Amino acid sequence: MRRYARTLVAVALAATVAAGTAGWASGSTQRAVSGPPPGSASWRADEVRGHALPDPESASPAQVASFFAALSPAQRQALAVRHPSVVGNLDGVPLELRYRANSLALKASTDPRYRLLAEQGRRILAFDPRGRGLVAEVFGDLRAARHVAVVVPGSDIDAGTYDRDSDPYGAPAGMARSLRDATGPGTAVIAWAGYTTPVGVGWDAATGDLAEVGADRLARFTAGLAADGLPAPAVFCHSYGSVVCGLAAHRLHVGDLVVLGSPGMRADSVAGLRTSARVWAAKDPTDWIDDVPNIEFAGVGHGTDPTDPGFGARRVPARRAVGHTGYFAPGTDSLTAFAAIATGNFATGDFATADTTDFATADTTGSATAEGALR
Repeated sequence: MRRYARTLVAVALAATVAAGTAGWASGSTQRAVSGPPPGSASWRADEVRGHALPDPESASPAQVASFFAALSPAQRQALAVRHPSVVGNLDGVPLELRYRANSLALKASTDPRYRLLAEQGRRILAFDPRGRGLVAEVFGDLRAARHVAVVVPGSDIDAGTYDRDSDPYGAPAGMARSLRDATGPGTAVIAWAGYTTPVGVGWDAATGDLAEVGADRLARFTAGLAADGLPAPAVFCHSYGSVVCGLAAHRLHVGDLVVLGSPGMRADSVAGLRTSARVWAAKDPTDWIDDVPNIEFAGVGHGTDPTDPGFGARRVPARRAVGHTGYFAPGTDSLTAFAAIATGNFATGDFATADTTDFATADTTGSATAEGALR
């Protein structure tokens, strides 16, 4: 009976303080944006020289890429003009055409939330105004990049909070800019706010419902990058975003999977993620996420802490990070490590200022051994 009571208490706590970036605010239930991009009905009714267009719901990114590769430049541009919302959000479409289509869609929007996104020079890789708004933006030259990183945010992120001056490193645009600055030329970073996130700390944040839809969208997004011939990215998943990444892990076209401030990945260990990617985890000593019970019961809670040695992830130093949203702040050991992971220099990078006892690498059985993996 006592054990049952403790479980109920843990579940109640998980429902109250599970992953997010809004502190102790109450949460409101969200409806996930899913399905094909807006404008798909008119897209399906169109054709190119008597040939049907690929179905935006059922065609794979590879099939989409193959279709666009067979078109002339003029035909591609015509589709972007006629169907900007589909072309701009359809994974597998060449990224330059997606930039063009999303620029057209943003300029046509009258919603003030999107005014800054419509500014000249921004490389918007996805823009979906449904719900609270979904967006992805590229920092750097993605086509020429030798290394690519994707940032997946946690709760309270949408088109209105995607890029903000207050708490910039808690928002995907600020995280991506900071990582791009730390890596320098040759690396492109994508801020991917491409799923419906929880609002506040409530039922959505304590369950995996929104994460499951987000995982589908993230898996398709990375498949689109691969279909476009881009390097396999390192994916950085913050807070509830790590739940998304955990559910998507076995389907992601990635080389490294990094979670920070994670409430759990809905897996008991790295082996449970069923991924060939290297898995890394960071949590700073002042992050309030450490107070979240790491349980999963009746669909509530997200399971084992990825920084627990038994989980088997490689540990990233984060002693200089402050709070739940400080991991990408300039001057932190966590940002230095993230840059090394993103550029593939994690084995040779200069970590003279880091305490290498913070690191662990996973062996093939998923157990962890203390080791200076980054030095």
